[in-house]
Amino acid sequence: MISTASVPFPNRTDVIIIGGGPAGMSAALVLGRARRSVLLIDEALPRNRVTRESHGFLTRDGIEPFELRRIAREQIAAYPSVQFVQGAVLKAEGSDGDFQITTAEGEIYLCRKLLFAVGMKDLPMNIEGLESVYGKSAYVCPYCDGWEMQDRAIAIIAEGKHALHLVRTVAGWTDDLALFSSGDTLSDEEKEELRIRNIPLYESPVRQIFSEEGETKAIRLEDGTEIARSAIFFAPHLAPGSDVPAVLGCEAMESGAMIVDEMGHSSVAGVFGAGDGASQKYQLSLAVAAGSMAGVGINVELLESDWQQKIHI
Repeated sequence: MISTASVPFPNRTDVIIIGGGPAGMSAALVLGRARRSVLLIDEALPRNRVTRESHGFLTRDGIEPFELRRIAREQIAAYPSVQFVQGAVLKAEGSDGDFQITTAEGEIYLCRKLLFAVGMKDLPMNIEGLESVYGKSAYVCPYCDGWEMQDRAIAIIAEGKHALHLVRTVAGWTDDLALFSSGDTLSDEEKEELRIRNIPLYESPVRQIFSEEGETKAIRLEDGTEIARSAIFFAPHLAPGSDVPAVLGCEAMESGAMIVDEMGHSSVAGVFGAGDGASQKYQLSLAVAAGSMAGVGINVELLESDWQQKIHI
């Protein structure tokens, strides 16, 4: 394996992975097994830290998110070329083969390839009491948590084009639904769909969620109405976990997530993306798969570069 430069490891590595969630860890595992030097920088503030369990991932259904991370790091430790640093990345500059990363802690690291696995972050929804139930009886993904909320009196809090889609999806887990969608964002046809299925629609904004020990009890609206509910699915307001890819010039979706191909390549040479920050399909298994494919994509480029470099030695 050809050395990238004389700067000692881990200050100079083949790859820097920013983000230590399922996508970042998966890429680190693939690259470690490919004998690549890898530095994974993680803030240790995952979006799913509010949840009790992760679901839908074969052999690990129901695992606690931090336990999943612990097992991943334990297994990656078998590959000594992968190192971990806790921190936040403030800046990335350079070009393919020669990137420089600066962290909030003032550390500088150099690498040949960059992988952003930064996920998305929740923006405030300004609903009093939502934080108390988020991850306990209020969720965003029916496929992740619908089974645990089945047959409950579920509130759907969503607006615009996502509202009816979320109602239709959650209907697979319960017949007791109510939609809270302020701003009159539904068409007459959509309202009729709800009416004929006996799904009440509340268009006054949600003001407060009442709960006990994380269990939803009722929802109060701005007009003072209170509706008994025992669970919530809501459409979150999201932003990318980091603005560094945008500063580098990576093309993005309307949501702010990076645009990448199936191997994780972004629009900027040498910069890759994987996981929720490079997708609109938020599933644990998909994040792991995307990280794995990005790891392969990165290694293919490094192998080609090394192969060509040997010609000139």
